[in-house]
Amino acid sequence: MLKAFTFENNGRTYNCRVEEPRGSRTQAWWWFDVSEDGQRYAPFEATEDDTEPGVQERVMAYYDHLLVRRAEPPQQRQHWARRTKPATTEGAAVDGAAAPASGGDSAPAATEVASDD
Repeated sequence: MLKAFTFENNGRTYNCRVEEPRGSRTQAWWWFDVSEDGQRYAPFEATEDDTEPGVQERVMAYYDHLLVRRAEPPQQRQHWARRTKPATTEGAAVDGAAAPASGGDSAPAATEVASDD
């Protein structure tokens, strides 16, 4: 397994290292941090076949994609309590009520109840 290493790209310094499993994790993961970014990232699991150039390429691709996502405008979402209700089609049930009969009469149909008398 590779030891920790540092590399530079596009004016940024990347510090990469493998952290062994602890707690509930069962696999070792590659962790990295970048100069001028206070966050650490663990984008993929470490394997015996990892090479320094391969890890560098994957780390740069991951971080470049992250920067693109951060630069995008935020996606507008509605608060869960203010979501618009989906439009209903004509004749569809509204709020769980049965749709009116097709005879055009909006009054509910009378039902007969048989009695044992």
